[in-house]
Amino acid sequence: MIEIDFEKGSGLVPVVVQDAETGEVLMLAYMNRDAWLKTRETGKATYWSRSRNELWVKGETSGHIQHVEEVFVDCDSDTVLLKVRQAGGAACHTGYRSCFFRRVVDGKTEVIGERIFKPEDVYK
Repeated sequence: MIEIDFEKGSGLVPVVVQDAETGEVLMLAYMNRDAWLKTRETGKATYWSRSRNELWVKGETSGHIQHVEEVFVDCDSDTVLLKVRQAGGAACHTGYRSCFFRRVVDGKTEVIGERIFKPEDVYK
């Protein structure tokens, strides 16, 4: 197995997450060594929550689990790309398919994504 360089980022590496079928960027997250090993072991995307300071399996609460189809590592071994099958249709905790549902045009932000669910209905 390839060795990820967790030292450059003080124990964390960024993870770009794409829809395996469409290539749409769904989110950016972080992994530590434990999250990396758990993801490889289970096939479910597991990340390190910087705000909660703990491991979290994406979708563990909402049911919107990310099933890993392919794993890529960049040339410096310090960034991971996951291609996933997104259960439930939404990767973003705010209910959108992608966390990148806003676009900046002429200094103004516009919502370009469709909300799949209401967070208050999922996270109780």
